[in-house]
Amino acid sequence: MENILIKNGRLVNEGKTFEADVLIKNGRIDKIATSIASDDSYKIIDASGKYVLPGVIDDQVHFREPGLTQKANIYTEARAAVAGGTTSFMEMPNTVPNALTQELLQDKYDIAEKTSLANYSFYMGASNDNYEEVMKTDLKAICGLKIFMGSSTGNMLVDNENTLSKVFSSFPSLIATHCEDEATVRNNFEKFKTEYENKEIPYDIHALIRNEEGCYKSSSMAVSLAKKNGTRLHILHISSSEEISLFDNSLPLAEKKITAEVCVHHLWFDAEDYKEKGTKIKCNPAIKHGHKDKLFQALLDDRFDVIATDHAPHQWEEKQKSYWEAPSGLPLVQHALQAMLDFRAQGKITIERIVEKMCHAPAICFEIEERGYLREGYWADIAIVDANKPSLVTKEGLFYKCGWSPFEGHTFGSSVSHTIVSGHLAYENGVFNEEKKGKRLSFER
Repeated sequence: MENILIKNGRLVNEGKTFEADVLIKNGRIDKIATSIASDDSYKIIDASGKYVLPGVIDDQVHFREPGLTQKANIYTEARAAVAGGTTSFMEMPNTVPNALTQELLQDKYDIAEKTSLANYSFYMGASNDNYEEVMKTDLKAICGLKIFMGSSTGNMLVDNENTLSKVFSSFPSLIATHCEDEATVRNNFEKFKTEYENKEIPYDIHALIRNEEGCYKSSSMAVSLAKKNGTRLHILHISSSEEISLFDNSLPLAEKKITAEVCVHHLWFDAEDYKEKGTKIKCNPAIKHGHKDKLFQALLDDRFDVIATDHAPHQWEEKQKSYWEAPSGLPLVQHALQAMLDFRAQGKITIERIVEKMCHAPAICFEIEERGYLREGYWADIAIVDANKPSLVTKEGLFYKCGWSPFEGHTFGSSVSHTIVSGHLAYENGVFNEEKKGKRLSFER
């Protein structure tokens, strides 16, 4: 593995921005100093005028492999992630077949080992009847257990209260939940389907069906179960301001037992955007009316701990179907960092807080070993960003297998010029180097 010397960069790390050089040897950060002498054996990257950040860790993506590879696969989506400065991902178990056994989970790791340009981990999945398999999980090798407390693919809806209580009381590590009350959603769906069967469908119908009530009812149940059982709970993609009060900001993140994530699209879009975007921004939980500013404030107030994407690609043809038939989910992982940097340019958040929420916090929440920071001895996962080089989102510039993005036509104010994954320069000015793959994440548990 070649040694890399990053010169003259503006490092952003642990709440500070400072000018320094970074020397990378054997995949790790060997030295950080004001000035490091170059050597003929070093690959030199001149980062003058650019920010040098820890690589983004995305704790929630759907890369669709195995079984749904017409939409995406680990190879394509990991490349897109790396192009956007994301160096590590945690992928969901609702693939086909669902990752509900240790053998099926291992199959995904085997695929990633051969094809993923980014570092990777995969959630074990829970169902109403796989408790024994869940309890076999190697906590040091798996990011966590995923429970869909709302509809999902196959047998992954866990709506049996006895099952939930049993898992919450006995699983000894992080449980991540998708929280939408299934009965509320189904009742709303049937009501609106009947009412608008022969009428023009309201532009914001998804926000009405998957409403605030359904989210709060499920999230509050999860929090109640976690408090009762002392569970390490992480609730994904909070989408309504009603849920904010469920989360505490009085403790340091490392001491929290209950944490929350907010996704880029719930900060960026509002239900009014359905008028233009339609089913392109149909996702679960839904983008709703009037919540994004409150969600953003909750992020800044440390009620929400992590920023992620819930990257969930579907084929363009699928998303062109009617509301009732179009699947939920949108591809986001390639532009998540740039979207947050646009918020920085608007004065809504500092670059130090972006790094905290996208890099440091996932490492803390999931107890990831030696990643998430620019620290000597840590793995060299690094994104280099030019905050003064705008980039227009076009179909030609997308690396997703699905070939579309809800950001098409938008010009971001920044660009990712380089991405280093476990010491390997995987992406440089639009060109990938796929000679080395990412590594499996390990956890300090």
